[in-house]
Amino acid sequence: MRIDLASAPGDPERPNEDWLSAALPASGGGVLVALDGVTPPRGEVGCAHGVPWFATRLGGRLTELSGSRRDMPLSGILAEGIAATADAHRDTCDLSHVRTPQATVVMVRWDADWVEHLVLSDSVLLLEAPDGAVRAVRDDRLERVPRSVLGSVAATDALRNAEGGFFTAAADPAVARRAVTGRTPRADVRALAALTDGAGRWTDTFAEGDWAECLAVLRKEGAQGLIGRVRALESDPARPPARGKRHDDASAAYAEP
Repeated sequence: MRIDLASAPGDPERPNEDWLSAALPASGGGVLVALDGVTPPRGEVGCAHGVPWFATRLGGRLTELSGSRRDMPLSGILAEGIAATADAHRDTCDLSHVRTPQATVVMVRWDADWVEHLVLSDSVLLLEAPDGAVRAVRDDRLERVPRSVLGSVAATDALRNAEGGFFTAAADPAVARRAVTGRTPRADVRALAALTDGAGRWTDTFAEGDWAECLAVLRKEGAQGLIGRVRALESDPARPPARGKRHDDASAAYAEP
């Protein structure tokens, strides 16, 4: 089994708001968890702890439960993780605030028979078949929102965790029902990868290659190699900043289960 992880902040002067972890439970199989903390616009968010704290608390809980509770589906694990994280700061923070700390989620869990997955918001999971075909598992609701709308803080807030909008893991466990979930026979998965949108820019934003070529870079150069390629593209002065950010937190996990 091969597992390779890398994560880098978009700005070395600011904390990395991504969370990335892998676990190899004693019972066998494996787990990958990738969270991309949502950077709030300037202003009150109703929480004294901040996004890195939230991502760390939620990511740790999801990793532990995914490895120890094989009887729970990933959607149930996400709901439990959100509830536990909310309880950890319910008495000190305003969890009803629309920009309470939140994150995108990718979870993958495998054993000898199945590869299970869950994706919420705009991070991506790549599944490679034995013949080399790569399937991107995505939650595309944020992509359906016009960029003109996302340019307005008020308009974006109105669609955040709302019907007709897009969903992230925040303080409401019910959002777990909105996640894209599924499972694939273990024999049909040769390799897999989880990418936050900062790492997925290599394909999504800069169009340097399709998802199969992105997975090939991960296999050959490792997760850090892919992030290095993204940083080089972001630093090209001829390219406009993507989504208003020259650099973004970037995390990538590659596994050959």
